[in-house]
Amino acid sequence: MKKNKLLFSAILLSMMVLVLAACGGSGNSDGGSEGESSEGDSEAPQFLSMLTGGTSGTYYPLGGEMAQIITEATGIQTDAISSNASADNVAELQEGQAELAFVQTDVMANAVEGINSFEGNPVDNVQALGSLYPETIQIVTSKDSGISSVEDLEGKSVSVGAPGSGTYVNAEQILEVHGLTMDDINAQNLSFDESTSGIQDGNIDAAFITAGTPTGAVEGLGATVDVAIVPIEQDKIDELIEEYPYYAEDTIEAGTYGLEEDVTTVAVLAMLAVTEDVPEETVYEITKSIYENAGEMAHAKAEFITLDTALDGIGIEVHPGAQKYYDEQGVTAE
Repeated sequence: MKKNKLLFSAILLSMMVLVLAACGGSGNSDGGSEGESSEGDSEAPQFLSMLTGGTSGTYYPLGGEMAQIITEATGIQTDAISSNASADNVAELQEGQAELAFVQTDVMANAVEGINSFEGNPVDNVQALGSLYPETIQIVTSKDSGISSVEDLEGKSVSVGAPGSGTYVNAEQILEVHGLTMDDINAQNLSFDESTSGIQDGNIDAAFITAGTPTGAVEGLGATVDVAIVPIEQDKIDELIEEYPYYAEDTIEAGTYGLEEDVTTVAVLAMLAVTEDVPEETVYEITKSIYENAGEMAHAKAEFITLDTALDGIGIEVHPGAQKYYDEQGVTAE
């Protein structure tokens, strides 16, 4: 009888231990899950996609160097991806197809405002990381085309980029201040490579190309054709800037593409945009890696990537991670 009582007590004690252990385990499990979830929300991503532009433009080669620097500095595998550039890049960011992208400042402003190619579809999940360099509007033709002014484009076959692209909007606005519209030219929607090939083959007369100079596609054209860049006169530059303040006067220097004289034109700015859901600390590290290692980049446009101009032309909200870095460095918008 005594043995039975001892056995019963032992069984009861064992059951109580198991119950207590189960309760304790359950509590720890819940706490662990919450902790992991909390950490996961702020964890740096393992991979990042950076949308650039066509392989013959400036975005793609510069983006490749930048992606490598980000990968080495942050440990996050960052891939530079060829794309159709500004407008498409913003749309891809909006849809969550990438985290970073090269964009023209004017296109990004249009996207946030929901105008031009973003009419009725404003973008509210993309923020600025920083400005990079001037993107020159180059009206490219050949010396023997007979085209020496914007007005001479009337009636000619002219590449203006894809509808809604940054280049297309630039072309539309420049034509506008010269009293022309897309209906006054034979507009062709070609890539940079297709544009320069078309000029070389005589299929088109001129092309609008918005990119950092020197642009690979135009340099390639210069190997077979005497390149000419159509100037924009000062009064039209002033009119354009008054109407669209994100433009700035620019000069393509003699020697570029074999030019014999400086050519006056205008430029917008290239910038990096980032989706708002990339963690603050990750964007901080990306921003730091770009502006502190720009000197290691071989591309000619890297010399323009400085903290002094990092907030120039930014007309949208800056990502908190980038803003944190700029605040530490004492960088403010002009």
